[in-house]
Amino acid sequence: MPKMKTKSGAAKRFKFRASGSVKRSQAFKRHILTKKTTKNKRQLRGTAAVHATNEASVRAMMPYA
Repeated sequence: MPKMKTKSGAAKRFKFRASGSVKRSQAFKRHILTKKTTKNKRQLRGTAAVHATNEASVRAMMPYA
């Protein structure tokens, strides 16, 4: 049986924490920022956890992480 491949797009977007949860970056912070409020942009900083309903699919895309 050949090795399973990691989805390269998922590898660029997600990291696994030591606790086992999956870390992701916030969306909506790339472009068209002039119409977004300063408060909105500030609250989009940093990282968030992948929701529990999507965590299984992220793990399937990254079998060796």
